Amino acid sequence: MDADALSEFGRRDWQTESDLQPVRFAMIGLGWWTREEAIPATEDSDWCETTVVVSGDHDKAEDVAEAAETAITYDEFHDGEATDEYDAVYVATPNAKHLEFAESAAEFGKAVLCEKPMEATPERARRMVETCEEADVTLMVAYRMQTEPAVRRARELVDDGAIGDPVLVHGSMSQDLLEMIPNPDQWRLDPDLSGPGASVMDLGIYPLNTARFVLDADPVAVSSFARSEDDAFADVPDEAATFEIRFDDGTLAACSASQNAYRSSHLKVVGTEGEVRIEPAFFDRQDRQLALEVEGTTADVDYEQVDQMLEEFDYFAHQLRTGGDVHPDGRHGLTDLEAMAAIYESAEQGSVVEL
Repeated sequence: MDADALSEFGRRDWQTESDLQPVRFAMIGLGWWTREEAIPATEDSDWCETTVVVSGDHDKAEDVAEAAETAITYDEFHDGEATDEYDAVYVATPNAKHLEFAESAAEFGKAVLCEKPMEATPERARRMVETCEEADVTLMVAYRMQTEPAVRRARELVDDGAIGDPVLVHGSMSQDLLEMIPNPDQWRLDPDLSGPGASVMDLGIYPLNTARFVLDADPVAVSSFARSEDDAFADVPDEAATFEIRFDDGTLAACSASQNAYRSSHLKVVGTEGEVRIEPAFFDRQDRQLALEVEGTTADVDYEQVDQMLEEFDYFAHQLRTGGDVHPDGRHGLTDLEAMAAIYESAEQGSVVEL
């Protein structure tokens, strides 16, 4: 057993300073996730605060304005309103709308924390990366699992060789989308807003990206199957999907995702000498548990759960204020978009797609 990775489990191994000037955020897109998760995270943070809220609906912006000093519309944001009132933007609009806000933020010299997936297509994601690089502004993709202590400890265990050489990854995420949001006209089921599908884009990205992070590896080939049978999923190909990944370190992954199934999630990395698993893994309102099994001995780790959004926002603010690099950056997020495009291509063609 690797005692070092399991000790001080919840430590912020990225933190070097604590006395930081708060980063002021403009929150763009005021759906339930922003209102119930992102804004409360900044309210609980010593390093972040929400000072501007931005919505396509002026009344909606005003309704949320009590959480901020200023409420503006999307058009007003693009026109440069209130640029002296925020340092960074958090973009949580539908996927296909991310680019336009990142471009305006880059024009204003503001750092960007963009929800995942970072855009609807690899081409638009690449434009976002290049725009932010040309403007020399920070771009981070909001993979909250990468600041989750259980995931960071799993990465340490794999890197330290606690399970030998990694061989296989199993990952899955599913939920009943229409029970959560009983509206078949929602943007996640609209390819013009979500991208090529619903389940892989919104859920499959979790095991894909978390496996990449834990292994410190990138995909080089994928194959997949997908189906849609329910009428509500008629416009997307992946009511349910499975996909396999070959990583550049030789590890093979088998992943699944569904927007019309029982709520479930897990991640397991199997090595030559043991395995590390997180279950449940990806839902922010479920307590995560990490287990390490080596040669028949299992260590189940109970730890104080963290607010994943608070960890993510604090990490972003810390790196901005200390001048550190951010990970996951835009090019990291672009790799996921390229992989997911290949997954959809594979499902359509019935063949392996190389990256």
